[in-house]
Amino acid sequence: MKFKKPIYVTEPYLPPLKDFDVFLKKIWKSKWVTNNGQFHQELEARLCDYLGVEYISLFSNGTVALIVGLQALNITGEVITTPYSFVASTHALWWNNIKPVFADIEPATFNLSPQKAERAINPATTAILPVHVYGNPCDVDEFQRLGEKYHLKIIYDAAHAFGVNRIGKSILSSGDLSILSFHATKIYHTFEGGAIVCNTREMKQRIDLLKNFGFVDEVTVTEPGINGKMNEIQAAMGLLQLDHINDNIARRKEIAGKYRSGLKYVKGITCPEEMPGVDYNYSYFPILIDPAGHAKDRDMVYAELKEYNIYTRRYFYPLISNFPMYRDLETAGKLSLPVAESVSDRILCLPIYSGLKDNVVKFIIEYLKNG
Repeated sequence: MKFKKPIYVTEPYLPPLKDFDVFLKKIWKSKWVTNNGQFHQELEARLCDYLGVEYISLFSNGTVALIVGLQALNITGEVITTPYSFVASTHALWWNNIKPVFADIEPATFNLSPQKAERAINPATTAILPVHVYGNPCDVDEFQRLGEKYHLKIIYDAAHAFGVNRIGKSILSSGDLSILSFHATKIYHTFEGGAIVCNTREMKQRIDLLKNFGFVDEVTVTEPGINGKMNEIQAAMGLLQLDHINDNIARRKEIAGKYRSGLKYVKGITCPEEMPGVDYNYSYFPILIDPAGHAKDRDMVYAELKEYNIYTRRYFYPLISNFPMYRDLETAGKLSLPVAESVSDRILCLPIYSGLKDNVVKFIIEYLKNG
């Protein structure tokens, strides 16, 4: 059986076109299409309310948000980060002329290990950049301890963590800054887009200056800023997405439950456990395929599912530390990343999105059961 329509690892939710048209007509009438317009301001306020955070600044995309976040905190020198993430996490360091230092990850959550990060701290270290991989919260208490002990900034790449709470509190409130992505592949999207969550009004003001060329007023520029603003059409999509986000998360949770129960006793397949006390957003559904236990290795499964028109993803393979611009770093030859390497060689993210049909989920489960 080959599905007629390609099944991708994710598919963006799009609200009814007639609802979006209402916003477009207002934008066309006002002719205010960017530069902190009505919908931009409304979206910031609604996101603060929905996410349970104090301050948020919207951006044209998540990568620019991360680049600006590092500028806002005056990060220099070296930053300890994970090799197991989308490459933009480290590219943002490169664009700021910051040297990444990679430390290994935890086998249960796939997040940067605080213990391994602490071993990598040296006099040139100014910050730690952990990633909430797949929306799994990092050990924020331990990273907070490291930040206080060594006087380091903690900036979270929270691209996967929209709406994730831990013990009733948003994990986006952790650290000095949290960076969100609103790319179309994310559970919450504005076509492209991103945001920075911060903890003080003063920091938000600095971030807002940096994302708008450093302009204070019409004739005053105080920062060498960049153009990172979110436009009104993106903001309008964001407002509509908020009307549907809870239903979309509920459907993703349902699909995740089907995968988890269907694959629970399949030899050679491991579904990572959920952490207690965490409200997940089910952005991804990763599995580990052990070639010693399963009939086929990860790459065989990946290739064969393509023949059925099902496109899984090997998030994250290869490791960032294996890309040439980072492999050649002075520290690269000294790296010891056995957990990250093992996970990267076995990981496979299965399709999960609100519009995914149950028959597709059932087919994938049966394929993984029977090889």
